[in-house]
Amino acid sequence: MPRDTIILECTEAKKEGKPVSRYMSSRNKKTQTERVEKKKYNRNLRRHTIHREIK
Repeated sequence: MPRDTIILECTEAKKEGKPVSRYMSSRNKKTQTERVEKKKYNRNLRRHTIHREIK
């Protein structure tokens, strides 16, 4: 299957020492070879932050 389930984790919450937020998403392995970055809402920080794919 070309689609892969990934987990996105907040990058800014780690720096501030607050709990991280995580989202599940999917990507196409053939068209997106590098790690995915998306802007998602973090409830703990109460703002939109950059979430990166983790392994």
